[in-house]
Amino acid sequence: MKPYWQDDDGTVQLYHGDMREILPALTVTADLIVADPPYAETSLAWDRWPDGWLHTAASHSNAMWCFGSQRMFFQHLAEFETAGWKLSQDVVGHDEEGEPITADVNVVWEKHNGSGFAKDRFRRVHEHALHWYQGGWGGVRHDVPRVPANGGHQGGPSARAAIAHTGTIAPQIWQDNGTRLMRSVIKVRSMHGRGIHPTEKPVDLLDPLIRYGSPPGGLVLDPFAGSCSTLDAARQSGRRAIGIEAREEHCERAVKRLSELVLT
Repeated sequence: MKPYWQDDDGTVQLYHGDMREILPALTVTADLIVADPPYAETSLAWDRWPDGWLHTAASHSNAMWCFGSQRMFFQHLAEFETAGWKLSQDVVGHDEEGEPITADVNVVWEKHNGSGFAKDRFRRVHEHALHWYQGGWGGVRHDVPRVPANGGHQGGPSARAAIAHTGTIAPQIWQDNGTRLMRSVIKVRSMHGRGIHPTEKPVDLLDPLIRYGSPPGGLVLDPFAGSCSTLDAARQSGRRAIGIEAREEHCERAVKRLSELVLT
Protein backbone atom coordinates (compact mmCIF):
# COMPACT_ATOMS: atom_id res chain seq x y z
CA MET A 1 0.00 0.00 0.00
CA LYS A 2 1.37 3.39 -0.99
CA PRO A 3 1.59 6.05 1.75
CA TYR A 4 -0.19 9.36 1.38
CA TRP A 5 3.18 10.88 2.30
CA GLN A 6 6.55 9.71 3.55
CA ASP A 7 9.94 11.29 4.14
CA ASP A 8 12.93 10.52 1.96
CA ASP A 9 14.09 7.46 3.90
CA GLY A 10 10.66 6.14 4.91
CA THR A 11 11.26 6.84 8.60
CA VAL A 12 7.92 8.64 8.85
CA GLN A 13 4.87 7.54 6.87
CA LEU A 14 1.32 8.87 6.74
CA TYR A 15 -1.62 6.91 5.31
CA HIS A 16 -5.05 8.28 4.46
CA GLY A 17 -8.04 6.13 5.32
CA ASP A 18 -9.81 4.17 8.03
CA MET A 19 -7.30 2.51 10.35
CA ARG A 20 -9.48 -0.61 10.46
CA GLU A 21 -8.82 -1.04 6.73
CA ILE A 22 -5.29 0.37 6.47
CA LEU A 23 -3.62 -1.47 9.35
CA PRO A 24 -4.43 -5.04 8.24
CA ALA A 25 -3.04 -4.20 4.80
CA LEU A 26 0.24 -2.91 6.26
CA THR A 27 1.07 -6.05 8.26
CA VAL A 28 3.38 -4.15 10.61
CA THR A 29 4.12 -4.68 14.29
CA ALA A 30 4.81 -1.53 16.26
CA ASP A 31 6.68 -1.17 19.53
CA LEU A 32 4.05 1.27 20.73
CA ILE A 33 0.66 2.65 19.72
CA VAL A 34 -0.25 6.21 20.69
CA ALA A 35 -3.98 6.66 20.12
CA ASP A 36 -6.28 9.63 20.52
CA PRO A 37 -9.59 8.24 19.22
CA PRO A 38 -12.82 10.24 18.92
CA TYR A 39 -14.38 10.24 22.41
CA ALA A 40 -17.98 10.42 21.07
CA GLU A 41 -18.85 13.16 23.54
CA THR A 42 -20.13 15.83 21.14
CA SER A 43 -22.65 16.13 18.31
CA LEU A 44 -19.91 16.84 15.75
CA ALA A 45 -20.08 14.57 12.71
CA TRP A 46 -16.49 13.33 13.08
CA ASP A 47 -16.82 12.59 16.81
CA ARG A 48 -17.93 8.98 16.55
CA TRP A 49 -16.36 6.01 18.32
CA PRO A 50 -14.80 3.70 15.66
CA ASP A 51 -16.27 0.31 16.56
CA GLY A 52 -13.72 -2.49 16.45
CA TRP A 53 -10.60 -0.32 16.38
CA LEU A 54 -9.28 -1.81 19.63
CA HIS A 55 -9.28 -5.32 18.15
CA THR A 56 -7.49 -4.07 15.05
CA ALA A 57 -4.87 -2.27 17.13
CA ALA A 58 -4.33 -5.35 19.29
CA SER A 59 -3.01 -7.24 16.27
CA HIS A 60 -0.25 -4.72 15.67
CA SER A 61 1.35 -3.96 19.06
CA ASN A 62 1.49 -5.18 22.65
CA ALA A 63 1.58 -1.70 24.21
CA MET A 64 -0.57 1.40 23.84
CA TRP A 65 -1.04 4.86 25.29
CA CYS A 66 -4.66 5.92 24.79
CA PHE A 67 -5.96 9.41 25.48
CA GLY A 68 -9.51 9.82 26.74
CA SER A 69 -11.93 11.01 29.37
CA GLN A 70 -13.06 8.96 32.35
CA ARG A 71 -16.47 8.64 30.76
CA MET A 72 -14.96 7.24 27.57
CA PHE A 73 -12.84 4.66 29.35
CA PHE A 74 -15.68 3.52 31.63
CA GLN A 75 -18.09 3.22 28.72
CA HIS A 76 -15.69 1.16 26.57
CA LEU A 77 -13.84 -0.80 29.25
CA ALA A 78 -15.38 -4.10 28.17
CA GLU A 79 -14.17 -3.49 24.60
CA PHE A 80 -10.61 -2.93 25.79
CA GLU A 81 -10.75 -6.17 27.76
CA THR A 82 -12.31 -8.33 25.05
CA ALA A 83 -9.68 -7.04 22.61
CA GLY A 84 -7.00 -8.32 25.00
CA TRP A 85 -5.84 -4.99 26.41
CA LYS A 86 -4.94 -4.90 30.10
CA LEU A 87 -4.79 -1.66 32.04
CA SER A 88 -1.32 -1.10 33.44
CA GLN A 89 -2.77 -0.99 36.95
CA ASP A 90 -3.35 -4.74 36.70
CA VAL A 91 -1.30 -7.14 38.78
CA VAL A 92 1.98 -7.79 36.96
CA GLY A 93 3.60 -10.13 39.48
CA HIS A 94 4.07 -10.94 43.15
CA ASP A 95 6.83 -10.19 45.64
CA GLU A 96 8.66 -12.74 47.80
CA GLU A 97 5.86 -12.65 50.35
CA GLY A 98 3.18 -13.28 47.75
CA GLU A 99 1.87 -9.73 47.76
CA PRO A 100 0.66 -8.45 44.38
CA ILE A 101 2.84 -6.04 42.44
CA THR A 102 0.91 -3.57 40.32
CA ALA A 103 2.07 -1.23 37.60
CA ASP A 104 0.58 2.25 37.60
CA VAL A 105 1.98 4.33 34.77
CA ASN A 106 -1.12 6.24 33.75
CA VAL A 107 -0.65 9.93 33.14
CA VAL A 108 -2.73 13.03 33.74
CA TRP A 109 -2.16 15.91 31.35
CA GLU A 110 -2.66 19.25 33.11
CA LYS A 111 -3.45 22.03 30.65
CA HIS A 112 -3.18 25.77 31.10
CA ASN A 113 -6.85 26.04 30.12
CA GLY A 114 -9.73 23.66 29.64
CA SER A 115 -13.36 23.24 28.69
CA GLY A 116 -16.75 22.65 30.23
CA PHE A 117 -16.60 25.43 32.80
CA ALA A 118 -19.92 24.93 34.61
CA LYS A 119 -20.74 26.64 37.88
CA ASP A 120 -21.58 23.34 39.59
CA ARG A 121 -18.35 21.57 38.55
CA PHE A 122 -14.66 21.87 39.27
CA ARG A 123 -12.84 23.65 36.47
CA ARG A 124 -11.76 20.84 34.13
CA VAL A 125 -8.21 21.42 32.95
CA HIS A 126 -6.95 17.86 32.58
CA GLU A 127 -7.04 14.84 30.32
CA HIS A 128 -6.06 11.22 30.86
CA ALA A 129 -3.55 9.07 29.00
CA LEU A 130 -3.89 5.44 30.08
CA HIS A 131 -1.29 2.79 29.35
CA TRP A 132 -2.54 -0.59 28.12
CA TYR A 133 -0.60 -3.73 27.32
CA GLN A 134 -0.92 -7.36 26.26
CA GLY A 135 0.93 -10.45 27.38
CA GLY A 136 3.43 -10.31 30.25
CA TRP A 137 4.57 -7.04 31.75
CA GLY A 138 8.18 -8.12 31.31
CA GLY A 139 7.73 -8.18 27.54
CA VAL A 140 6.60 -4.54 27.41
CA ARG A 141 9.11 -1.71 27.33
CA HIS A 142 8.72 0.61 30.31
CA ASP A 143 11.58 3.05 30.79
CA VAL A 144 10.47 6.06 32.83
CA PRO A 145 12.04 9.31 31.60
CA ARG A 146 14.08 11.24 34.15
CA VAL A 147 14.01 15.00 34.54
CA PRO A 148 16.37 17.45 36.26
CA ALA A 149 15.87 17.57 40.01
CA ASN A 150 14.05 20.60 41.32
CA GLY A 151 16.06 21.41 44.42
CA GLY A 152 18.22 19.16 46.57
CA HIS A 153 17.34 15.75 47.94
CA GLN A 154 15.26 15.93 51.10
CA GLY A 155 16.75 13.57 53.68
CA GLY A 156 19.67 11.18 53.81
CA PRO A 157 20.25 7.58 52.71
CA SER A 158 17.23 5.35 53.15
CA ALA A 159 17.23 2.32 55.48
CA ARG A 160 14.08 0.72 54.10
CA ALA A 161 15.58 -2.14 52.09
CA ALA A 162 14.94 -5.37 54.00
CA ILE A 163 16.81 -8.64 53.52
CA ALA A 164 13.91 -11.05 53.08
CA HIS A 165 15.48 -14.22 54.49
CA THR A 166 16.74 -12.62 57.73
CA GLY A 167 14.19 -9.91 58.34
CA THR A 168 16.97 -7.43 59.11
CA ILE A 169 17.26 -3.95 57.64
CA ALA A 170 20.20 -2.97 55.48
CA PRO A 171 21.02 0.67 54.65
CA GLN A 172 20.28 1.55 51.04
CA ILE A 173 23.20 3.22 49.30
CA TRP A 174 21.78 6.13 47.31
CA GLN A 175 23.58 8.82 45.39
CA ASP A 176 21.90 11.87 43.92
CA ASN A 177 22.64 12.16 40.20
CA GLY A 178 20.66 15.35 39.80
CA THR A 179 17.59 13.75 38.19
CA ARG A 180 14.24 12.39 39.34
CA LEU A 181 11.63 10.12 37.80
CA MET A 182 9.15 12.11 35.75
CA ARG A 183 5.90 12.75 37.60
CA SER A 184 2.58 11.19 36.56
CA VAL A 185 0.98 14.63 36.25
CA ILE A 186 2.50 16.37 33.23
CA LYS A 187 1.84 20.09 32.88
CA VAL A 188 2.08 21.25 29.27
CA ARG A 189 0.36 24.17 27.57
CA SER A 190 -2.42 23.01 25.26
CA MET A 191 -2.43 23.77 21.53
CA HIS A 192 -5.57 25.91 21.75
CA GLY A 193 -5.22 28.73 19.25
CA ARG A 194 -1.93 27.34 17.91
CA GLY A 195 -2.74 23.89 16.56
CA ILE A 196 -3.71 22.68 13.10
CA HIS A 197 -6.24 20.17 14.51
CA PRO A 198 -9.07 20.70 17.04
CA THR A 199 -7.79 17.99 19.41
CA GLU A 200 -4.05 18.33 18.75
CA LYS A 201 -1.72 17.09 21.50
CA PRO A 202 1.53 19.00 22.13
CA VAL A 203 4.85 17.36 21.27
CA ASP A 204 6.17 18.03 24.79
CA LEU A 205 3.39 15.84 26.18
CA LEU A 206 3.84 13.03 23.67
CA ASP A 207 7.63 12.89 23.90
CA PRO A 208 7.87 11.26 27.38
CA LEU A 209 5.11 8.78 26.54
CA ILE A 210 6.99 7.70 23.43
CA ARG A 211 10.32 7.48 25.26
CA TYR A 212 8.71 5.41 28.00
CA GLY A 213 7.08 2.88 25.71
CA SER A 214 9.38 2.46 22.70
CA PRO A 215 13.14 1.99 22.24
CA PRO A 216 15.35 4.35 20.22
CA GLY A 217 14.88 3.42 16.58
CA GLY A 218 11.61 1.65 17.40
CA LEU A 219 8.32 1.99 15.57
CA VAL A 220 5.49 4.17 16.89
CA LEU A 221 2.00 3.85 15.40
CA ASP A 222 -0.75 6.48 15.60
CA PRO A 223 -4.06 5.15 14.18
CA PHE A 224 -5.80 8.55 14.53
CA ALA A 225 -2.98 10.79 13.41
CA GLY A 226 -4.83 14.11 13.14
CA SER A 227 -2.18 16.83 13.15
CA CYS A 228 0.57 14.15 13.18
CA SER A 229 2.07 15.54 16.38
CA THR A 230 2.79 11.94 17.41
CA LEU A 231 4.80 11.42 14.22
CA ASP A 232 6.57 14.71 14.85
CA ALA A 233 7.44 13.72 18.43
CA ALA A 234 8.56 10.23 17.37
CA ARG A 235 10.85 11.59 14.66
CA GLN A 236 12.42 14.11 17.03
CA SER A 237 13.08 11.40 19.63
CA GLY A 238 14.83 9.10 17.14
CA ARG A 239 11.94 6.71 16.47
CA ARG A 240 10.23 5.64 13.27
CA ALA A 241 6.54 6.43 12.92
CA ILE A 242 3.43 5.45 10.98
CA GLY A 243 0.28 7.55 11.12
CA ILE A 244 -3.20 6.90 9.74
CA GLU A 245 -5.75 9.67 9.32
CA ALA A 246 -9.28 9.29 7.95
CA ARG A 247 -9.91 12.92 6.97
CA GLU A 248 -7.95 14.16 3.98
CA GLU A 249 -8.04 17.82 5.02
CA HIS A 250 -6.08 16.89 8.14
CA CYS A 251 -3.66 14.85 6.05
CA GLU A 252 -2.99 17.89 3.88
CA ARG A 253 -2.17 20.10 6.88
CA ALA A 254 -0.09 17.37 8.49
CA VAL A 255 2.00 16.83 5.34
CA LYS A 256 2.99 20.49 5.40
CA ARG A 257 4.01 20.12 9.03
CA LEU A 258 5.99 16.93 8.45
CA SER A 259 7.70 18.32 5.35
CA GLU A 260 8.89 21.32 7.32
CA LEU A 261 10.18 18.98 10.02
CA VAL A 262 12.30 17.13 7.44
CA LEU A 263 13.72 20.39 6.12
CA THR A 264 14.79 21.55 9.57
